[in-house]
Amino acid sequence: MSTAERTGIIRIVLADDHLVVRAGLKALLGGSPDIQVVGEASNGRDALVLIEQLKPDVAVLDLDMPQMDGAQVTKALVAARSPVRVLILTMHDEDEYLVALLESGAAGYLVKNAADRELADAVRAVAAGDTYVQPSAARALARQLTQRTQRSDERQQYEALSERERDVLALVAGGYSASEIGEKLFISPKTVETYKQRVSEKLGLSHRSDYVQLCLRLGLLQADS
Repeated sequence: MSTAERTGIIRIVLADDHLVVRAGLKALLGGSPDIQVVGEASNGRDALVLIEQLKPDVAVLDLDMPQMDGAQVTKALVAARSPVRVLILTMHDEDEYLVALLESGAAGYLVKNAADRELADAVRAVAAGDTYVQPSAARALARQLTQRTQRSDERQQYEALSERERDVLALVAGGYSASEIGEKLFISPKTVETYKQRVSEKLGLSHRSDYVQLCLRLGLLQADS
């Protein structure tokens, strides 16, 4: 049973390298009788030490800190099997980092300009075992997960192709004609078209632009190709 479950008080370690920001965050949390800041740190390494010593319920960590950033502290806590829940704060709406942060073990993600409205609720949510993201970040998370699933499916479909089919796919994406591909692979243009038809059917490709986009997504082609 956590301290919060025993006492009804959520104990917090707060880490941010800007003193004024940290003071503001502490003041925001201080207005909630069920939340208590028990430790403060100005860098990730000190935060990690405090968390190990004080064993809070939640660590509220700035994403960008010296020595160790919020993501690195989170990974260290996960590696140590710490039960502390991590809420990451950032100055910027960096949605591209969201999936990686959650996969690294963070329980929540909050942009600082929303802290005055959402910080206490975010702390309560992660302390209760939930994952907290803002609505806009949740939409970005859904998009990223959808894109990642799509790339994973495409990778599996690509790996299911024969070696010759992969060669033809890459060369078509590279802009080579059937005759040129035939010369490179020592097969006839008609055989090239047969392989191209198989690739199109297996991967659902219609035009060369589809080949190019797929190869770019799979890292098989440079963007300037």
